[in-house]
Amino acid sequence: MDIRFLTPTAIEQHSVDELAALLGRKDGLVWVDIPTWDAEAERVLADVFKLHPLAVRDCKERNTVPKVHVYADHVFVVLHAPELGARGHVHYVELDQFIGRNYLITVHGPWNAAVSLDAAMVEVRAVRGRIESGRLRPTSAYRLSHAIVSALTARLRDHTAALTREVWRLEQQVTAGQLGDPEQFLEEMFRTRHGLLTARTMCALSREVYGRMATIAVFQEAGQSYIEDIVDQFDRLRAMADAQKDYLEGTIEFYQARTNTKMTIAAERLAVIAAVTLPVTALSSILGMNVIVSESTHLELLMMALLIMLVMSAALLVWARRKGWW
Repeated sequence: MDIRFLTPTAIEQHSVDELAALLGRKDGLVWVDIPTWDAEAERVLADVFKLHPLAVRDCKERNTVPKVHVYADHVFVVLHAPELGARGHVHYVELDQFIGRNYLITVHGPWNAAVSLDAAMVEVRAVRGRIESGRLRPTSAYRLSHAIVSALTARLRDHTAALTREVWRLEQQVTAGQLGDPEQFLEEMFRTRHGLLTARTMCALSREVYGRMATIAVFQEAGQSYIEDIVDQFDRLRAMADAQKDYLEGTIEFYQARTNTKMTIAAERLAVIAAVTLPVTALSSILGMNVIVSESTHLELLMMALLIMLVMSAALLVWARRKGWW
């Protein structure tokens, strides 16, 4: 558990035992970061901060969708960030926040075992680096929360940008006709679309959470401008992910149309072959047993049958050509 007291001029690191005294100070902001959940974290949230038991339970368990709960003296927010996993799977990295009058608590996880702690700490470490370098001096919990959520939206933007590069590569392969293994290529396209759809879903759900916060009167004084900015960030990111997803779906449709056209042409040619050989097969099955027998062969009848077969096949080919079937 990392505990820091932020003032306009200094950053102080403290222990858990000093939390009660820090919350009583008026000259700064308390930031508590909990990388992994344990009994001490549960005790601090329940006994020191006296947070709602249901909110504490939500920090302990995985949340499938973002949410916001407003209490008398603080707000509880759940968000998700993307982390690309194996075979195109996108992990939901959970970040919980308690935003109080003079404190911010950030809780990470729980998350999939395949996700590393470093992946879960991206936003917090980015903001901590800005504070330590002097580029950020938050004077309120809402300003600090805004910086962390902005880092989360930057992560979503980077995720979308990486997938966009994949979209460009796939589109170039489709237009150039350099597809390689068709099954593998189609799988790559749908994996990329899945990644964009995940980013779009995260942005849309998070936008609704902050849209709800923007309508609550309790935020009018302290953090309204920060909340409105976050709503705008999620709106724009959702539009970007949507646009790239639509572009990729257009590429997939182009690929499928080309494939379907080739299959249609192949089916037409097979139908012509079947039409040409069908009367030949029928005629040979009828005459074969009478023209070619075990003791003798009627050459005249055989030549006549072959000539009829040739004429029938040629006539069918000419007819199919006039119909435009080949």
